[in-house]
Amino acid sequence: MDRLLAMEAFVAVVEAGSFVAASERLGRATSTTSRQVSELEAHLQARLFQRTTRRLTLTEQGQVFYRHCKDLLARLEEAEAEVGAGTGEPNGVLRVTAPVSFGTLHLAGLIPQFHARHPRVHLNLSLDDRQVDLMGEGHDLALRISRSLPEHLVARKLASVSIITCAAPGYLAQAGRPERPEALQAHTCLLYSQAEPYRTWTYQGPQGPIPVRVGGYLTANNGDVLRAAALAGDGIAQLPAFLVRDDLSAGRLVPLLPDYPLPPLGVYAVYPSRRYLPAKVRAFVDFLAETWRDTPTWEQGPAPD
Repeated sequence: MDRLLAMEAFVAVVEAGSFVAASERLGRATSTTSRQVSELEAHLQARLFQRTTRRLTLTEQGQVFYRHCKDLLARLEEAEAEVGAGTGEPNGVLRVTAPVSFGTLHLAGLIPQFHARHPRVHLNLSLDDRQVDLMGEGHDLALRISRSLPEHLVARKLASVSIITCAAPGYLAQAGRPERPEALQAHTCLLYSQAEPYRTWTYQGPQGPIPVRVGGYLTANNGDVLRAAALAGDGIAQLPAFLVRDDLSAGRLVPLLPDYPLPPLGVYAVYPSRRYLPAKVRAFVDFLAETWRDTPTWEQGPAPD
């Protein structure tokens, strides 16, 4: 048994969810992949999968072994990338996940530039607003926008994002303009469910934080939905600059509470906790850090009045 090939087969089955899909990814016959995993289980004297007619699930031992295999294969890929052909050129499939709005507006346009630098990297981009399981779903890298991240994650901050309280002129003409955070309690607010706690908006005042309990008719897990509602005059929203900068500049939305700023969010590159990064991951993270190093495009231009 070639243990390295068997471990590659095992990891592929975990990430693809089936022997057939894993075999297609590896370019092997399904019977070969199945045999390699069976031989690996026999060698370890441990069952790695619970098999049913409908699905495969990892056993507890399988979960432990998957983490170690993933780490070992990542180190091997890193070594090959650094010394292969004497160039260390990044190569292979790079699986990246990012939030939907941010990925569409500010990541998609950068992909051709990255490809021009690293033509041997095949980028597989998945846009999703949920907090994906990097290892469980087979991603190499996630871009996350947050004020903080769990300590167990390995992350690099790439940029900052201003958060702006705003509303349409039509809404303000009808409901009035709040001058203090506490006044938001009398307004219809549009809530982002991914924020915690999403029903409390906390501003920075002269004497410290000002938490305000807010409410409204709409809660959504996507900023585009809240932006559309705000543009329609349906309420007040807290939205990231990368989503509404053009609306603010054009007067379609009006910034509120300028004397009470909101703590900015960070744009983070997050990758599984391991000692060595594949060259393809490092190259992409370095590229984004360089691109957003000074003032990101979403923060450029004069601040709206």
